[in-house]
Amino acid sequence: MTKHTREVFTLGHSPDPDDAFMFYAIADNKIDLRGYQFDHRLEDIQTLNERVGRGELHLSAISIHAYPYVADKYALLPSGASMGDGYGPVLVRSHPTSNVQSSTPNSELQFDHSTAREFLVDKKIAVPGKLTSAFLALQLFLGKFDYVVVPFDKIFDAIKSGRADAGLIIHEGQLTYAQSGFEKIVDLGEWWKRETSLPLPLGGNVIRKDIPPPVRHDLSEIIRESIDYGLAHRDDAVRHSLAYARDMGAKLTSKFIGMYVNEYTRDYGETGRAAIRKFLTAAHDKGYIDVPIELEFVE
Repeated sequence: MTKHTREVFTLGHSPDPDDAFMFYAIADNKIDLRGYQFDHRLEDIQTLNERVGRGELHLSAISIHAYPYVADKYALLPSGASMGDGYGPVLVRSHPTSNVQSSTPNSELQFDHSTAREFLVDKKIAVPGKLTSAFLALQLFLGKFDYVVVPFDKIFDAIKSGRADAGLIIHEGQLTYAQSGFEKIVDLGEWWKRETSLPLPLGGNVIRKDIPPPVRHDLSEIIRESIDYGLAHRDDAVRHSLAYARDMGAKLTSKFIGMYVNEYTRDYGETGRAAIRKFLTAAHDKGYIDVPIELEFVE
C-alpha cells in the first residue's frame, strides 16, 4: 500500500464556479485540514477523466460516466456530487433566421422530445468529451448520432462556424445560451427526471483506493466540511467563485452554484445513489458502457 509521507494530496477539479465554491474552504484554509496539504489541479472535466484513468490524481472531480472505467483504482466519495434535479446539460442550435425576432420561450416550444429526436437525425452534434456524463445522457436520449468532440467552451463557436449543427452545453452555458444567440432543443436533465423521477448524476468526487482507509476517511470529511462551510458562508464563497465565472455576473453565478451545490452535494443519499445505479446500468444495458458497473463509496 502506498505511503503518503509528506501528506500532500493532488486534488483535481474544474475551473468552474460550482467546484470553486465547493473547494473554497480548502483553498483558503477556512477549515481544519488536519495537517494535510492539497495541490489543486484545475483542468476541464474531460482532462480530469483522462488523468484519473491513468491514476495520476489522489482525489478528483470526475464524470459519473467515467467512473466504471476507474472503479478498480478509485472509490466514490459520498460528497461533492453535481446532480441535475430536473435540469442538466442542454442541447442547443443557432436561432433560425425566421425566429431571430421572436422571444426565446416561444421559439423553444417547437421542440418536444419526439420532435427533438426527429430534428437531430443526420445532424452533427458538438460534444464536450466522450467520457462526460452529458455525452452518455445524450446517447440514452438519442441512440447513435454523428458528433465532433470540442472543448466545452468552444461549442458555441463550433455551431456558429458550421462545424456542427447543434451543441451539447455543460457548465455555465446552460444559463447563457439564449443571450449568446442559441435556442434549446432539449434539456437532458429535464428529460431524465421525466423518465425516471430521479436526478441526473453528472459529476462526483473520487479518491484513490491505495490511500490508507483512515486517511481516506479524513479526506472525505475535509471535503464534506469544505462544502458545508461554503453553504454556511454563501456570500463569501460566491465572491471567491466569481473569478471562475465565464460570461456571468454575480447573480447568474449564484444561480448556477445553487443548481449544482445542494443537498445532493453534501451527500448523495439513497436517491443520489439510486440515480447513479440507474444511469450507469441503463447505459450498460444499451451497450454504451462495456465494463461491469461496480460502485464503491467511501462511507
